[in-house]
Amino acid sequence: MSAARTGTGSGTAAGAAGIGRRRFLGTVAAGAAASAGAALLTVGDAAPAQARHRPAPRPRAPRPLYLGTYTSTAGGGTGVGVGSYDAASGQITATGVVTGVADPSYLALAPNGRTLYAVDEQEQGAVTALALSPDGPPRVLGSRPTGGAGPCHLSVHPGGRWLLSANYLGGSVAVHPIDPDSGALGARTDLVTHSSPPPGPGQDGPHAHQIVTSPDGGHVLAVDLGTDTVYSYRLDESAGKLTRVSYAALRPGAGPRHLTFHPSGTFAYLANEVDNTVVVCGYDPSTGKLTPGEPQSTGTGAGTSFPAHLLVTEDGGFAFLANRGHNSLTRYAVEAGGARLRLLDTVPVGGDFPRQIAFSPDQRLLFAANQKSGSVTVFSVDAGSGALESTGQPFAAPVPVCVLPL
Repeated sequence: MSAARTGTGSGTAAGAAGIGRRRFLGTVAAGAAASAGAALLTVGDAAPAQARHRPAPRPRAPRPLYLGTYTSTAGGGTGVGVGSYDAASGQITATGVVTGVADPSYLALAPNGRTLYAVDEQEQGAVTALALSPDGPPRVLGSRPTGGAGPCHLSVHPGGRWLLSANYLGGSVAVHPIDPDSGALGARTDLVTHSSPPPGPGQDGPHAHQIVTSPDGGHVLAVDLGTDTVYSYRLDESAGKLTRVSYAALRPGAGPRHLTFHPSGTFAYLANEVDNTVVVCGYDPSTGKLTPGEPQSTGTGAGTSFPAHLLVTEDGGFAFLANRGHNSLTRYAVEAGGARLRLLDTVPVGGDFPRQIAFSPDQRLLFAANQKSGSVTVFSVDAGSGALESTGQPFAAPVPVCVLPL
């Protein structure tokens, strides 16, 4: 089992077809729904006994919010959407758009809050840095190639010095240095291609879908849908190089997509897109070893549905899963110190194809980016039970695939 490094991308005609698959041909439905919102982006209810979610007081002033979209899709946006939201009601207001960023389908904030990063999910993949200012719109600092096709996820290492990105079509993960003063990106320092294990059933190759740092900061984990594998790396924080130390194999055909850690740092939850399951994993911070448990239900019943994104409350009491196809949010009670998920219920998301979900910083609100319906829906989160309640009418936006409330 090995991972190969390369300095070149893997863009091919097959890659273009893969981008189409990732977008699930949702553009026809999204185009009609987004036409009304194009101007915006031109801009089971018993509470588990262990739940202790106590959010901080809500700020009174409107809070910033950013939206990712596809710019190369019919009905899509024109860049990174800029807006604000009311921290009490969840109402979203559009204020503009940052153009010059192609297909910014995923966004991440630097730990110091001064820089926003976006993937450019195109055949010649790139990552873009945007400087944030309280006095004006974000400013594009520049872009750097990722060395692979179709980057779909990125995250900032907790130290704030390195940007990590996952190339879905390239089946690789990349590292870029971050300037400590400006937040701008330097030339790529590493690119690791997932060359083994071989692709799973129905897959044409590796498809890196996520890259994230463990809570203790000791390891970087990359989720690969194509090889049914989660790879664990150590990051050399001086050189920006990744060294693989472990890997976890899921059952063939699982299609792992998104990993979320429990606050304890010793458990993680994995959403499997292809077989519509969730897996509780043990995690050893000393070695980076992830140990998957048995797959369990998403609560979506019969029919086709694709789990997309998982969130866990900061107190570790509840987990939430976005289900595309079933168009719902599943609520789980987290039990046994993080070792067990108990399915409580599913709630209609109020839109079509919830691609990504996010908490407000105080975790009183949950936002869902609904790709095909061209909408963002907002829910209040009950602190004691984790119950979700819609806050009102959806916010119209052209093909929203990522929402980032600050």
